[in-house]
Amino acid sequence: MPFGGGNKCGRCQKTVYFAEEVQCEGKSWHKCCFQCMVCNKSLDSTTVAVHVDEIYCKSCYGKKYGPKGYGFGGGAGTLSMDRGEGLGIKHEAPSAHQPTNNPNASKFAKKPGGSDVCPRCSKTVYAAEKVIAGGSSWHKACFRCANCGKGLESTTVADKDGEIYCKACYGKNFGPKGFGFGQGAGALAYSQ
Repeated sequence: MPFGGGNKCGRCQKTVYFAEEVQCEGKSWHKCCFQCMVCNKSLDSTTVAVHVDEIYCKSCYGKKYGPKGYGFGGGAGTLSMDRGEGLGIKHEAPSAHQPTNNPNASKFAKKPGGSDVCPRCSKTVYAAEKVIAGGSSWHKACFRCANCGKGLESTTVADKDGEIYCKACYGKNFGPKGFGFGQGAGALAYSQ
């Protein structure tokens, strides 16, 4: 303990006496000096974030030292135009877009005009609405039986020649024929 009665405050460098002391990471602070270095918000043991010898609230710490990019540093569900210039963060000017010259670009890099096309409605199928069956991509709304129009799922779909059917219609149209087939369990059918 230095001469003069106490440790030096991490912010104002004045003596900190026991009655007004807050300790964090082995350093002493006055209660009134225990504030975020950027926004001056009062801190406590649950809201402090330490970087070297500086203390921050968790929000300012995240903006200054956390990951960068979409969805980071603003809190859950918020969008912010604050790029952190007030925190001393310097940004480079974005470079102009350079299209690739790779002739073998993956299907994930295709432009919307080159995307998958729904066989039912002949419109572009985007990833958020894509269902894959029968070797094609379908819109969720178009993912229906070609015969009866019933909505399909991965467990109820059957495909034939690029078209999709529910299992019942597939069985009736393409299943085995003859006595005891295609009419349901225990049913007898008379055909001429």
